[in-house]
Amino acid sequence: MWILERMHGHQLLTRLSRMSLEHGHITAALLVGSVIVGVGTLLLLRWLPRRAALVALGLSVLGSATGAMFVWLSFRPLPAQLPASNFVWIALAMFGVIGAALVLLRRPGLARGLSVTAFAGLAAIVAVGQVNAQTGTYPTLGSLVGHWPVGSVENVAFDSLPGAEPWVQRGLPTETHWQVPVRMPSNGVVTEAAIPGNVSGFDARPATLYLPPAYLADPRAELPVLVLVAGEPGSPSDWLDSGRLATTVDAYASRHSGLAPVVVVPDALGDYDANPGCMDSALGNVATYLDQDVPNWIESNLQVNPDAAQWAIGGFSYGGTCAIEMAVNFPDRYPSFLDFSGQDEPSTGDHEDTVAAMFDGDESAFDAVNARDLMAQNRYPQLSGVFVAGEDDDIYRPQQEIMFEAARAADMNVDYYTLPGGHSGDVWGTALELEMDWLGRTLALTP
Repeated sequence: MWILERMHGHQLLTRLSRMSLEHGHITAALLVGSVIVGVGTLLLLRWLPRRAALVALGLSVLGSATGAMFVWLSFRPLPAQLPASNFVWIALAMFGVIGAALVLLRRPGLARGLSVTAFAGLAAIVAVGQVNAQTGTYPTLGSLVGHWPVGSVENVAFDSLPGAEPWVQRGLPTETHWQVPVRMPSNGVVTEAAIPGNVSGFDARPATLYLPPAYLADPRAELPVLVLVAGEPGSPSDWLDSGRLATTVDAYASRHSGLAPVVVVPDALGDYDANPGCMDSALGNVATYLDQDVPNWIESNLQVNPDAAQWAIGGFSYGGTCAIEMAVNFPDRYPSFLDFSGQDEPSTGDHEDTVAAMFDGDESAFDAVNARDLMAQNRYPQLSGVFVAGEDDDIYRPQQEIMFEAARAADMNVDYYTLPGGHSGDVWGTALELEMDWLGRTLALTP
């Protein structure tokens, strides 16, 4: 009996862990909480003298504005991901806390103290929840404690995975020649591995990997490779949460007899809030890292198709900018790309600051490796790719349109569309899901 109870408890925790913080019951509760906070704010204004209310409002607005300025100075160009409404929520939460403190100072009492403290806490929770719902930083309850949404995909240690096998199944399209082995798991796995910058000298954090069932089979299939890059600030594991990588690619594999690309998400930042751009510059040799170190490591440590025609690169935000930069500068390595909500050029703030930081102000050095400039001068009929942006992304959507037109003028085989949403995981996760069939055909997994 205790075993059944334990299993039931585990299933309940699993369901709770997978509850969305962006849609469904929790966001509905946040909406109700928002109404309560609004009513509570009006009550606070009535309880407080006019001068105290003005002080609370002034401090709240000042605090929110200071926070916005700090974010801008510290993480440029991050504010494109933070709608102005986020700072309104932050100001509301601050007003709840400050107003509650002023009420307690003027009218102490246990009942009133408990009520205004509860209101202040609710205001803070609602504000954080609303900001998170827009940015998609934590998509589920489980992600709050590090349990990212990977569905039925197990997270394993890299050194526990099977090594090279003496025989693999080859032939393109892979699906046509694939004979499903008896010994093949029903799901893929997620793992983590260090990819050193032996050639570039770039100091990268560990990469995140997804290996599909066909890779874990015996004998395995010789599979194509998809290199993905996350946004800035961020980490490779962001593709597991904001990008829904594991659940999306594993679902594709389940529809194609275990076949899917081997996905490697290297670190192209060096640190959570670094912004080196995807170029070789004074900020780091990121281009060489992605062009040489990452492919060298993949071919040495994973049994995959070494033909670059079966390789693609993609990313969201900063990672989308990386994808088009790498494809244009290294078309023989990455002939296919996915650019989700990327920029029209690498940026650390504005153009002058970027060129100064990366190339000591040398415009010609920047232009020589900037994808937009290269597309204006050359033709790339061998490249194919997809640009995607959020309908409400007023900062990055216009830049995506610029890059799409430039790519089309450079004879690339490209597509562009928008999805509901802003600069968030709602767009990027959906875009990856929609493009899996295109990737399968492009990488010769399917006919």
